[in-house]
Amino acid sequence: METTEVVIAGGGPTGLMLAAELRLAGVEVVLLDGLPLRTGESRAGGIHARTMEIFDQRGLLDDLMPQGRVMRAGHFSALRLNFSDFHTRYPFMLAVLQSVVERELDRRATELGAPVRWGSPVVGFRQDATGIDVEVGGPDGTRWIRAAYLVGCDGGRSTVRKLAGIGFTGTDATATGMLADVELADPPAEPFFGLRRGAGDYSAVQFEPGWWRLVVQRHDLVMERGSTLLFEDFRKNYIEIAGTDFGMHSPRWVTHYGDAARQADRYRDGRVFLAGDAAHIHYPAGGQGQNLGVQDAVNLGWKLAVALRGNGFDEVLDTYESERLPVGARVLHNTRAQTALQRPGAHMEALRDIMGDLIDMDVVRERLGLMITALDIRYDTKGDHPLAGRRVPDGDLVTGEGDTRVFELLRSGRPMLLRLNGNQAPLAQGWRDRVDVVDARSRDERWAVPGVGDIAVPAAILIRPDGYAAWVSDRAGDDGLVEALATWLGPAS
Repeated sequence: METTEVVIAGGGPTGLMLAAELRLAGVEVVLLDGLPLRTGESRAGGIHARTMEIFDQRGLLDDLMPQGRVMRAGHFSALRLNFSDFHTRYPFMLAVLQSVVERELDRRATELGAPVRWGSPVVGFRQDATGIDVEVGGPDGTRWIRAAYLVGCDGGRSTVRKLAGIGFTGTDATATGMLADVELADPPAEPFFGLRRGAGDYSAVQFEPGWWRLVVQRHDLVMERGSTLLFEDFRKNYIEIAGTDFGMHSPRWVTHYGDAARQADRYRDGRVFLAGDAAHIHYPAGGQGQNLGVQDAVNLGWKLAVALRGNGFDEVLDTYESERLPVGARVLHNTRAQTALQRPGAHMEALRDIMGDLIDMDVVRERLGLMITALDIRYDTKGDHPLAGRRVPDGDLVTGEGDTRVFELLRSGRPMLLRLNGNQAPLAQGWRDRVDVVDARSRDERWAVPGVGDIAVPAAILIRPDGYAAWVSDRAGDDGLVEALATWLGPAS
């Protein structure tokens, strides 16, 4: 029987990101996918600021950025949200196809030693006190892999979730979105999004020269999940709502989706975890889905590494569900609201007019925008410092080796004790092999924290591998640091 430390089911963005995170930490990984090959389909069309920050933290963004298009605004139910003044290096949405993101993540995971094994669906498992046996199908019959953990990143119809007996509760579809990637003989003068007409709305977005993504949403139609949408049926529906087909031809991909919103009742069952669409599905309102999955992976990856390397410490794994399940629930909540706000009719038009006026107010725009971009997430962490539990800003620093940034220091994927401006908070002996210690001087006296405002640059921060602050101090010294180290990284060696 083959052995490894973690088996990942699903070679999409979530599974690839998780595989890369684990390999960065030196964890053995087998990455499986039931498809014979990657389809090249591109469901998602963009990444938000927090995901760009995560890619920057791992050195992935420089190659990805030139392949996308900067969009200074996003939307809430097709009502414009201006991101340009948000406190991040990336105050915009990057319009980049999921297929491009997958290609970059696939390259990184393969370089780190975790290529996708195609044609290898997970078909069963049995877990015990010391590990889990994963049954893998394929053209040559089934085989077994022994691992410490199994993570289902295998989509909304997750086999892993079903085998684990984890419920997937929520609301059924009430509307249908239809999408086609096509060429246009008579394209619009410029791209547009969410124009409303009749029983739905329609969009036309150009991702690359020569072809367009057309989308039409109908609130008077619910298509059965798994049914096929033919190109001619898409054209008919688009004409009915938009009044034109822009001379669409040569379709690359045609699909449909509903606004069903469901979430796993729990994200963990013993040695089995769920991430990405396996844990939550929702209407693609605001472009949050791919971002949510990538951030699930980055939250879970370092915790699995701690459990496997932290002297038998696995209590940290419980924080994956306690941190990420509420984030997923919030996305389902706001996408349900966005779908409702897109419904047709005079009453909804009046509500949209009022919402548009409210969004013009900075306090409302910021509240909604930080939620959509995930810049405002705060995990439950001991300490009353305003930065505790939040993502650490990408401050400009000077070290003994020269100029750098906080995110550049996170490229190793290891926990880091960042001591600033001469503070010498001591790192206890028992964790020195697990935590990088960096002494630096901040070029700024204050940092801007989304959802909080400006704060004085702290004296020291214990930064988790996912970029969130596990402990923060404004004073010279280490009060509470040992407790934070034990809470997140396990007992001293």
